Amino acid sequence: MRFVAGFLVALSLLFPGAASAQEVRVGAAASLTNVIDALGKAWSAESGGRFVGNYAASSALARQIEQGAPVDVFLSADLAWMDFLEGKELIEAGTRRVVAANTLVLIAPAASTGSVVLRQGMDFKAELRGGRLAVANPDAVPAGKYAKDALTSLGLWSQIESSLAPAENVRATLALVARGETPLGIVYGTDAKVEPRVRVVAVFPAGSHKPIVYPAAAIKGKASPATLSFLKFLETEKARAIFREAGFTTGG
Repeated sequence: MRFVAGFLVALSLLFPGAASAQEVRVGAAASLTNVIDALGKAWSAESGGRFVGNYAASSALARQIEQGAPVDVFLSADLAWMDFLEGKELIEAGTRRVVAANTLVLIAPAASTGSVVLRQGMDFKAELRGGRLAVANPDAVPAGKYAKDALTSLGLWSQIESSLAPAENVRATLALVARGETPLGIVYGTDAKVEPRVRVVAVFPAGSHKPIVYPAAAIKGKASPATLSFLKFLETEKARAIFREAGFTTGG
């Protein structure tokens, strides 16, 4: 119990103070960091409300919310972790919606040369040239699960499973490749777009993995006017334009 209490105190430092009707505290997948920051600023300018963002792996955020972390809106990088919270009856009914979609890409350091042609049964391990493949934790983090699905679909997972460099989230994966610590990594297309030290060497076929979608919802009991205003804003044309500028696709 003391551990849980200490954990919650630490989390509260990320979201200081009690939320007011004009404040929205958003817990969003790490891959949304830049775009949700931009959306938060746009919403604040339009509504006069205060935006507070916290970014981590969807799995970590969902577990934090389960433990009582002070979050008003959750944006996940997959449906599974939103389903997890909904199954725990921690999602406010009627507030859940998908706000954006993404692609899955293979990246290399920007200074590298050559490309990779992804195909069924290829010698993918040879592309690593003795190095490791950076990937978010495939057992829990959405980006890692999508990567495992894609590699399995192409018949490549078994040959490279022992050559992984697992990271805590997709931005940590991106950093491994950007620093040249691994020759290749798998991230979302939007992550590659914001990091000039990497380049995309291949795009995984859409049919090789589940659709990469981002559901958003209010946490149970947290549907304040600010929360509902922010969720509604995410579906406006202004918000869709910000998503598209960042490389995401939207329904509008």
